[in-house]
Amino acid sequence: MASSDRQLTIRNHDRDLAGLTYVYPVLSRRAGGVSVGINLNPNNACNWHCAYCQVPDLVRGSAPRIDLALLEAELGGFLDALVHGDYLERHVPEGLRQVRDIAFSGNGEPTSAAEFADAVEIAVRLRARFGFGSEVPLRLITNGSLMGQATVREGVRRLGEAGGEVWFKVDAGTRAGMRRINGVGPDPDAVARRLQASAERCTTWVQTCMFRWDGQAPSDADIAAYLAVLEKAGVERLAGVLLYGIARPSLQPEAPRLSPLTEAELEAIAERIRKTGLTVRVSP
Repeated sequence: MASSDRQLTIRNHDRDLAGLTYVYPVLSRRAGGVSVGINLNPNNACNWHCAYCQVPDLVRGSAPRIDLALLEAELGGFLDALVHGDYLERHVPEGLRQVRDIAFSGNGEPTSAAEFADAVEIAVRLRARFGFGSEVPLRLITNGSLMGQATVREGVRRLGEAGGEVWFKVDAGTRAGMRRINGVGPDPDAVARRLQASAERCTTWVQTCMFRWDGQAPSDADIAAYLAVLEKAGVERLAGVLLYGIARPSLQPEAPRLSPLTEAELEAIAERIRKTGLTVRVSP
């Protein structure tokens, strides 16, 4: 593991801070502490192209073949440094020195890895080995686009059996809105079906990024279309919505077109979502 004494910060999610291929630490504002990330896309390849993405040199594609033995060695070694070593004292500001989750979240869509379900098993096994319980949940941060695949559903089922969570990206409710924000234009009904499939197998939160595009905030019609997708999936099945704004600059060509909403604007959108009965957590 790299011996750098660089401090983790909320605004720096550099995947190379630990000097490993698949495992990296971040300070997560949504998780509220240290998140141990598992990056199954070290090739910076994703099947989406989100305008707000902070991954440098992002390319379209899927995850490479995963060396599961290396993944297990890296994750085991890093968890050992957190539990038995001085990593937290050296790299994490005082008051934030707690492991909050182990999250499949990296430089692309993690479920595009053919070995995704096996990687989930490794994370489940190592979490138990190092004595972490439900206070350190396993999370999958996903665009949900591959939830129709049997192998992905199996991985999500295993995650659910381990008491984990899925954070399922929905940023818009129309084909045009998704194409603009996420670089793809799926049928909103298909998004709702995939969201429902996730929620049936594992506790599922919707993660939503909202911002200004060319100075324009999401319209009432945009919010209504977004809510229609959640309602079609079944709000009673969902744990809630993680609504967040832009905290770090995009590294995509669209970056100049994006600007943050105010905290009050995000709270107003959150209130509209809460009227459906959903819990909403806001991270400006």
